[in-house]
Amino acid sequence: MKKLVIFLFVCCIQFVNSQELALVKKNSKIGYISKDGNFKIEPQYKAAKSFSNGLAAVEDGGKWGFIDTKGTWVIPATFSDAKDFNSGIAVVQKDKEWVYINTKGEVQKAPATEKVFDFNDGVAFIRQNKKVGLINTKMAIVLEPKYDQIKEFENGFARVELNKNWGIINTDGKELVEPAYAEIGNYFKNTTWARKDKTFGLVSGGKFIPVDGAEKIWDFEIQDLTYAKKNGKIGFIDLKGNWVILPIYDKAKAFSKNLAPVCVGSKWGFINPKAEFVIPPTYSDAEVFSSNGLAPVKEKNWGFINESGKLVIATQYGITANGIIAFFFKQDKGFIDGVARVKNEGKWGFLRPDGTVVGNQWFENAELFSEAEKRAAVAEVAPEKPKTETKSETKPATKTVKKPAGKKK
Repeated sequence: MKKLVIFLFVCCIQFVNSQELALVKKNSKIGYISKDGNFKIEPQYKAAKSFSNGLAAVEDGGKWGFIDTKGTWVIPATFSDAKDFNSGIAVVQKDKEWVYINTKGEVQKAPATEKVFDFNDGVAFIRQNKKVGLINTKMAIVLEPKYDQIKEFENGFARVELNKNWGIINTDGKELVEPAYAEIGNYFKNTTWARKDKTFGLVSGGKFIPVDGAEKIWDFEIQDLTYAKKNGKIGFIDLKGNWVILPIYDKAKAFSKNLAPVCVGSKWGFINPKAEFVIPPTYSDAEVFSSNGLAPVKEKNWGFINESGKLVIATQYGITANGIIAFFFKQDKGFIDGVARVKNEGKWGFLRPDGTVVGNQWFENAELFSEAEKRAAVAEVAPEKPKTETKSETKPATKTVKKPAGKKK
């Protein structure tokens, strides 16, 4: 009986943790829906933000606090402003100062810093004497301020700048690639692209490997191939820096599901790793395949094709404005965990893979679905992708729409 109780308890925790809610705006009020299309929290707020770590920042009477997924106030609205929770910590404005709080609303005493930064990947930046370091969620310094700049963490790694040279660190502050490069990319399978003087190449095992003729290299994202430019054209290289697909395309995007969007002239199609066109270049734009095997393609408007090139959702929608699709990141374009955010006749909604509209509803605004984790398990939750870089001097945003990350070096 005891084992049964434990089993049921675990199932309950998993069910709660798996819930996802999306912020939507209807009749000028904000509420939250689940993926079945039903309102879990009816539209009632003038200003609010998406859920993270099981809590959402909501404005009430000019002050901000946090509600849970039932709409119950967990942290009273006493703050002048508030940002999202991440790694169990949120930045709020209290008595004209920005401070950290935990999920109980308790102020956390942090080391001295010239600016209070968001937590991401379990760490936050601190800046002292114009140098940047890291603290953890226990408010302990894990990296003394030593760098001129630290960019946003991606999957536990971040680019750092020291004396105008760039390298890579992890969340422990360990230097994985020394700051010795004029430009550097993300860290993927112990490899990154970099520029040394005027030469582009890959850095692996501490060694710089020049890529023949490369004028630019983009980040490795999903597969062991990335696109690069040579003589003004785009091709693909592998993790060893070899050209595996000759640079003959005008534009290209990342491989996913062994298919990559490429542009010839003004038309987009999809090639496989053998450089064979699986889907002919007939579209005015195209995005990377999502994990469910559907990719956004554009004629006059956007629709979705499957891996054989069949149009499964008609090209009649607008889609969001950002980014490369990847399995490990929340992408704005395409399907994310079973739904795609689209725009139709000035309204926003969510599509299922069969083309039906979630809840058969369209909204004045709709944000991406976000995990609504159980608060008791916040410390165990995998950290989310960061939004803020250290160079920014702007105050934390109060709008519900998330801003794109800063341009990479």
